[in-house]
Amino acid sequence: MSDTSYRTWPWFDDQHRRFADRLEAWAAAELPGLLGDHKDVDAICRRLAAALGKAGWLDPAVPKDGDGFDLRSICLAREILARHAALADFAFAMQGLGTGAITLFGTPAQRQQWLAGARSGRRLTGFALSEPEAGSDVAAMQMTAREVSGGFRLDGVKTWISNGGIAGQYVVFAKDGAKYTAFVLTADTPGLAVAERIDVIAPHPLATLRFDNCLVPPEAVIGERGAGMRVALATLDIFRPSVGAAALGLARRALDETLARAAARPMFGGRLGDLQLIQAKIAAMALKIDAAALLVYRAAWARDCGGQARITREAAMAKLFATEAAQEIIDDAVQVWGAAGLVSGATVENLYREIRAMRIYEGASDVQKIVIARSLLAPG
Repeated sequence: MSDTSYRTWPWFDDQHRRFADRLEAWAAAELPGLLGDHKDVDAICRRLAAALGKAGWLDPAVPKDGDGFDLRSICLAREILARHAALADFAFAMQGLGTGAITLFGTPAQRQQWLAGARSGRRLTGFALSEPEAGSDVAAMQMTAREVSGGFRLDGVKTWISNGGIAGQYVVFAKDGAKYTAFVLTADTPGLAVAERIDVIAPHPLATLRFDNCLVPPEAVIGERGAGMRVALATLDIFRPSVGAAALGLARRALDETLARAAARPMFGGRLGDLQLIQAKIAAMALKIDAAALLVYRAAWARDCGGQARITREAAMAKLFATEAAQEIIDDAVQVWGAAGLVSGATVENLYREIRAMRIYEGASDVQKIVIARSLLAPG
């Protein structure tokens, strides 16, 4: 059992502690049976989303009451799920990220139409922001939205889209004249096609989407025309700290595996854990985990309770530190496990593949440094 003493910290209320305890028990009991053999990743993600929805665990990610996000619950959920199974965290996070723009900026009619299926896990969602030449630099997007009779015509390409190819609905961002606009549409909208499924080192559903004369009605606009950049950044403010929480979950699992190896592995007439070099690694892991947790839950608390409409700097700090620290912790865990840690399917080998993408998506680490610095250099 991983260290849970952080849940006594003042960032949390009793409801968060009860939530974490219940989810911990559910994950331990249910996730092994839901994961299967990991060969059909699409099917596993569908199964995980449906199970999470049926059990009510998607409620924090897709709240029922407008902007009712409790970011501390989202971060706790991602940390716990990631520690048990990275795909479970992925399934949870995507239902929130793919609907966050609607939760924050949608009309009552849009919320009624698009959120219930996502909250139940019956309909998977996608967040289509990145393009071949526009990732962390969102303003470089080239996909266009042109007003036509009866609505808007979308043309362009989106790539690296999580749940691409299996989502039933997408939130899509496009250049609308000199500004940007967000839209929501179903996956079977004419003119929208899956151009390519993308295989990556840690299998997740990813795809390139092509929009060719894709027509959507005026009620597909989320928020208002020209507000797409604000919609995108506000959504990322919510879910960027939760990437740090997921990385924290992977790091805690890596520490658990390291402690188990150090206790069980014979070495030089004693145990591996008797060696001071190994003890130094373990101490450094624990230190980085607590520091990451403080930054992640500070950001979540600031959004929930601190009266801050935007937590751009806090979110960037949380994601940057937690993902970089988790990479270092997991690398040390592989080193402690030695050759056994390199075997395909070993827990630390899986963690090693899972963590790498977190330092890139939703704003690469280098970009987070720019975000932090600019917030400090900004006048006033």
